[in-house]
Amino acid sequence: QVQLIESGGGLVQAGGSLRLSCAASGRTFSSYGMGWFRQAPGKEREFVALISGTGGSSYYDDSVKGRFTISRGNAKRTVALQMNSLKPEDTAVYYCAAGSTLYNRNDPRSYDYWGQGTQVTVAA
Repeated sequence: QVQLIESGGGLVQAGGSLRLSCAASGRTFSSYGMGWFRQAPGKEREFVALISGTGGSSYYDDSVKGRFTISRGNAKRTVALQMNSLKPEDTAVYYCAAGSTLYNRNDPRSYDYWGQGTQVTVAA
């Protein structure tokens, strides 16, 4: 069992930065790929970024590539999402997710555990 708790959301002006954090419980943290998803009102949950269990590989949606950076610290069981050059279209609830067998990293159904989400609002 893995529990995930996100933090770091808030209100920021366009062009600004935010850093989201996800704290995980459980002794097998390094065996999980860790992803970030987001969901805007009236829209489906969408993939943002993924980092492998070892941290050696990372993947991004094209909409955030070059602006967002995902990282993890297995010793502290944390995952972070550094978000720079934020745009109003980045406004959403951001979710941290853990998956042990990621048959499709873009598909939320591939992930086993989810956090409660943290709101990110980017003002124009």
